[in-house]
Amino acid sequence: MKQYYTPDAWRIIEEGFDPEMSLASESIFSLGNGRMGQRANFEEGYSGATLLGNYVAGIYYPDKTRVGWWKNGYPEYFAKVLNAANWIGICPLLNDVPLDLAECKVSDFRRELNMKEGTLHRSFTAEMKDGTKIRVTAHRFLSMKEDESAAIRYAVKSLNYRGKIKFRTFIDGDIINQDSNYDEKFWEETEKTTEKDRAFLTMKTKKLDFHVCTGQHIAVTKNGEPTAFDATPAERTKYTENLITVTVAPEDEVTVYKFAANISSENHAKQDLMKRARAVTEQAAAKGFDAMLDEQREAWAERWKMNDVVIEGDVAAQQGIRFNIFQLNQTYTGEDARLNIGPKGFTGEKYGGSTYWDTEAYCLPFYMLTAGQETAKNLLLYRYKHLQKAIENAEKLGFKDGAALYPMVTMNGEECHNEWEITFEEIHRNGAIAYAIFNYIRHTGDSGYLKEGGLEVLVAISRFWSQRVHQSSAEGDWVMLGVTGPNEYENNVNNNWYTNYIAKWTLEYTLECIEAARGDSKFWSAFTAKTGFRDAAETDRWKAIARGIRQPRLEGTKVFLQQDGFTDKELLTAADLDPAERPINQHWSWDRILRSVFIKQADVLQGMYFFEDRFDAETIRENFDYYEPKTLHESSLSPCVHAVLAAKLGREDKALEMYLRTARLDLDDYNHEADEGLHITSMAGSWMALVEGFGGKRVYDGKLSFEPMIPSGWKSYRFNIVYRGVTVSVHVTREKVSVSNRSDRSIDLLIYGKPYTVAPADTVIAEV
Repeated sequence: MKQYYTPDAWRIIEEGFDPEMSLASESIFSLGNGRMGQRANFEEGYSGATLLGNYVAGIYYPDKTRVGWWKNGYPEYFAKVLNAANWIGICPLLNDVPLDLAECKVSDFRRELNMKEGTLHRSFTAEMKDGTKIRVTAHRFLSMKEDESAAIRYAVKSLNYRGKIKFRTFIDGDIINQDSNYDEKFWEETEKTTEKDRAFLTMKTKKLDFHVCTGQHIAVTKNGEPTAFDATPAERTKYTENLITVTVAPEDEVTVYKFAANISSENHAKQDLMKRARAVTEQAAAKGFDAMLDEQREAWAERWKMNDVVIEGDVAAQQGIRFNIFQLNQTYTGEDARLNIGPKGFTGEKYGGSTYWDTEAYCLPFYMLTAGQETAKNLLLYRYKHLQKAIENAEKLGFKDGAALYPMVTMNGEECHNEWEITFEEIHRNGAIAYAIFNYIRHTGDSGYLKEGGLEVLVAISRFWSQRVHQSSAEGDWVMLGVTGPNEYENNVNNNWYTNYIAKWTLEYTLECIEAARGDSKFWSAFTAKTGFRDAAETDRWKAIARGIRQPRLEGTKVFLQQDGFTDKELLTAADLDPAERPINQHWSWDRILRSVFIKQADVLQGMYFFEDRFDAETIRENFDYYEPKTLHESSLSPCVHAVLAAKLGREDKALEMYLRTARLDLDDYNHEADEGLHITSMAGSWMALVEGFGGKRVYDGKLSFEPMIPSGWKSYRFNIVYRGVTVSVHVTREKVSVSNRSDRSIDLLIYGKPYTVAPADTVIAEV
C-alpha cells in the first residue's frame, strides 16, 4: 500500500515529479466522459515509462485467439479495447529541442485532478540541458456536455529564454496497444487533411471496419491576447501536425488552445465523420475554452447533486469514495444502451472486453440507485439484446434447446475470453445476470420488465443450469462438477457452494416469475410459442434440482464448504503468510496457488451477501469467521462484500478496514497494479460498502430499510438514493439518522425496523 497522493476532499493531488510513479499516475489522473477517455499522458510526450492510452467507446479489435493446444469451444478471438489516436499532442521546442520531462530538470511539479469540475491541471518548471528555463501550466477536460469534444489550454512562460518557441500540435494515429501480439498495429489510415490552425485524421480498424475521425482546432494567445503565429502543416502516414511558431522574450507567456474531437462510425455515417469532426471542433473553438469549462462545471455539478457521498471527519475515506464515484461517472453515463462498464473503463487495456459479471453484481446497484430506473434498465436491455448470442455460446459447449450461457468477457454478446478455467468453468456469471433482474425489479417496482425480456433471459439461464447438473449415482442429489467459483484461486472444482446456490435460487425465482406470467394468457401464449417452453417437462425438473442440489457443509457447523474437499487443504490463514510474498499471484506459481487454501475473493460470502435474507445472523457470522481469515482480497471485488457483511455483524473495525481498502484500492495501490489501469467495477463496490454496509440499506417486503452504523472516527456521512421513483437523502451522525424526501410523493420506509412515512419535502429523524 502506498500513500502517495495528498489527502483532499475534492481533489487528487500529486506534489513533485516521481518517474517511478509515472504509470500509476497516468491511471489515477485519467479522464473520460462516457463516449471517450484518456490516460493522463503528458501533452508534450514523455520518453520515460509511459502507457499511451486514448479510447473511444465501443471500438475494439477481435484478435485471433492464440493457444498452444486448441480445445473445442474456445472463442475464436480475444476482444481488445483499442488504443486510438493520440489527440492531446502539444510539444514545445526551444532551440529546436523538444520538451521531455525525462531529459530535463523538473521542479515545482504539481498535478491536480479536480473531481468537482472534471478537469486535470498540471504545472511545472523545466530547465533544459542548455540552461533554458520555462514554466508550463496545462489544463484539460473531456466535455460531459458535448461528449465528442475535449479542450486543452497549454501555456508556456519563458523565464530566461529569448527567441522562437515552436509547438508541435499533432494527432498521432501510429500507435500500438500494450497487449498487441508481435507489435501488431490495428489501425489503417483512410484520409487526413491539415490546414494552418486545424487538422483531421480518419482511421479504420483492420477488422470490423470501425472508423474514427480525430480532429483539432488550434488558437494561440500571447500574454493573454490573441496573437498572430506562423504555422506549418506537416503530415506523414497516420499523423498530422500544425507546427506553430511564436517569438518570445523572458516573462512572455504563450498559450495554445486545442479543441479536439473524436467522431466514431458507431454514431455517424462513415462518409460524414470528417465533416462532423470539423463542425464539432469549430463549434468548440467559437465557444472558447472558458465557456466550455463553465459548461463542464455545470454538468458535473448536476451529477454531484445526486451522486455525492459526504463524509465528515475522515478525509481519506472522503477522497476515496468521491474518486470512485467520479471515475464511475466518467466511464458510463447510461445514455447509450449499446455500451457497458468495462473493468478498466477508459484507464487501461488490461482484461480486454467491455462487459463482465461485474456489471450485474457490483455496478448495477450504484447506477440504479443514483442515475435511476432508465439507466439501470439499459444495463438489463444490453443483456437481453445479447440473449441469442448467449444461446449460441452455450451451443458451442454442447448445450441445447435454448439454454443460454452469458459470456465471461464480451463486446457484442459473444464470448471472447480464452482461458479455459474461466471461459468454460466460471459459469456463476449466469446467476449474477438473473440476480440483476430480480434486484432491478425489487428496487424499481418495474415488474413489467419480465414481459419485455426479463423472463426470456431467466428461462434461458434456467435451461442452462438444468443441463449443467446431473444426479449423483452414489448419493442421488444433484451435482455440478468442474467449475470455477468467484474464488479464482480454485479451478475445476466440484460443487462450488456459491455456484450451486445461485443456480438453485435462479431456478426458484424463474419458477415464481413463470407462475405470475401464466395469469396473462395472451402473453403466456406468445411467450411459450417464441421460446418453445415445455411447461411441466421443464418446470418439474427445475423444482427437483432446486430441492436436491448439493450444498456441502462443514459437519457440526453452519459453515457451507466452498466446494467438495475444501477441508482436505492445509487450513492456514492470511496471517500465516510472509507479507513479502503478497500478492501471491505475483510471487507464487499457479500450481502452488491452486493447492493452497487461500481465497482470492469472496466466494461463499458472495452468496451470503446476495441472499442475506435467506440466512440467519448466526449462519452469516460462522461463515464470515471461517472464510474471511483465509481471504487475501487479491481481487478488487472482494473487500466491498466483506465490508457490507462486517457492518451487518457489527464488526466496525473490519468494516472500516474493508471499506478503506475498496475505496482507496487504486489511490493507495493495494494490489500493486494501478499502473495497468483502475478498477472501475470495484469502485461501484465501494459505494455498496458505504450505502449497504454503514448505511444498512436493504429492501424488505417492498419497503426501503436503513440500519445505519457510523465508524468511530467519523462525525457524519450523507448519501442519496432513488427508490421506486422517490429520491431520499440519508444523513447519519453519532446521535441520529435523518431521512429526507426530495420528491413529490410520500414513501414508506423502515429505520432500525421502525416504520415511518416520509411526506414530500419532509424529514424524519431516528436516534442511533
